[in-house]
Amino acid sequence: MASLSLPQVDFRAAAAEGAADARLREAVRNNTLRKQEGREARWTELPDAQALRELAARIKQHTLENLDYYLRQLVDAVRRNGGVVHFAADAEQARQIVLEIAQQTGCRRIIKSKSMATEEIELTPHLERAGLDVVETDLGEFIIQVSHDRPSHLVAPIIHKDRRSIARVFSEYFHAPYNDDPPALTQQARLFLRDKFRRSEMGITGGNFLVAQTGQVCVVENEGNARQSLTTPRVLVSLVGIEKLVPRMSDLAVMVKLLARSSTGQIMTVYTNIFGSPRQNGERDGPQEFHLILLDNGRSQILGDPEYREVLRCIRCGACLNVCPVFRSIGGHAYNSVYPGPIGALLSPLMFGLERYKDLPQATSLCGACGEACPVKIDIPRLLISLRRDMVNRRLSGKLERLIYRLWAWGLQSRFLYRVIGALQRWDLRRRADADGWIARLPKLAAGWTAQRDMPAAARRSFHNIWKDRH
Repeated sequence: MASLSLPQVDFRAAAAEGAADARLREAVRNNTLRKQEGREARWTELPDAQALRELAARIKQHTLENLDYYLRQLVDAVRRNGGVVHFAADAEQARQIVLEIAQQTGCRRIIKSKSMATEEIELTPHLERAGLDVVETDLGEFIIQVSHDRPSHLVAPIIHKDRRSIARVFSEYFHAPYNDDPPALTQQARLFLRDKFRRSEMGITGGNFLVAQTGQVCVVENEGNARQSLTTPRVLVSLVGIEKLVPRMSDLAVMVKLLARSSTGQIMTVYTNIFGSPRQNGERDGPQEFHLILLDNGRSQILGDPEYREVLRCIRCGACLNVCPVFRSIGGHAYNSVYPGPIGALLSPLMFGLERYKDLPQATSLCGACGEACPVKIDIPRLLISLRRDMVNRRLSGKLERLIYRLWAWGLQSRFLYRVIGALQRWDLRRRADADGWIARLPKLAAGWTAQRDMPAAARRSFHNIWKDRH
């Protein structure tokens, strides 16, 4: 599998940088809290939200357990509809397929709707290097493109930006006076993108879901740009991960009911696009050619592991990011992956290598909020612990860290040693505290506890001692 070309980043250093950026923390916190509050409000409107989550989990798990069958059904249906199906084993093959379609059809002007799969394979820069005019039409993704940035959230790619930073980007890109009025910024992008829509020759979309029975793709959105991307150009390419399958239209209804509620706190997105064929006789718009690219890129290796298979249930709603205290504190760029947050801490190591992303399973408080928020009931906390176990078994952690944990385990096996060590820890922490009872800095081995905030001194008496006295 071809790995992503993103530069290697020290997660701990990147996380510390993100945590130290007050503007970033405030922007991410405000946005995620707003989405979480909207999600909670919409979920209370469902007659039995937990039963719906259970049903969605069963649908996705059943599809994954029988993915070969449903893939064959999907391919047959797409071909009956007049479409062309391609299989891409990795990112390089997927990029090459798109480029060959563009070359064979004489398409040079390409419009693109929001897609995590195309971000995953870095499709836009690859096509730009080939000399093609590629434009992201989702407003957030367009801002990312023109500012040469990367998305920091599965659903809201510019969650880390504010209107002033966007205004500066637009002023430079459009050679226009600085204006940070949101409607004015939107109008600038609108005028530019309208011209791109009119002159486009190829449209590229992702897919939130694939319906095996009908051979159709479902794309949900709020701006209408995806609908333009699939109806205006003469060639349409949809690149979708193989795990996005659901068996029937009735199953799609369950997923759509959960996706917007979990993601943006809406009952439904403004547009729900269902498509999957070239323009039919009597239709006034739509592509002359339709190509569906089914992307593997590490998904099969997850599918082949029963322990981690449920990770592929993910519908990319971002709910786990919105409730995660770690993500709120450091933002999405610290994860150095197209998939940030709790689900990214699973997907990135499993898809692209635990060796490369060995820090991500540690980037969690294990509070369990992500598992509670997941609409398809992926047990994210348990799986993160399993990845930590794999790190130990594969000796990916440092020698000093392994030694410390061995000593800790040895100490926990003895009640006497546990009490002695606990007493020494309380004494040491109280010794380091200032007059107000706060510790500003700990030694190197424990420095992470005080790198971004002060730590309260330990209580004079342990919980065990207090419990013993009372009972």
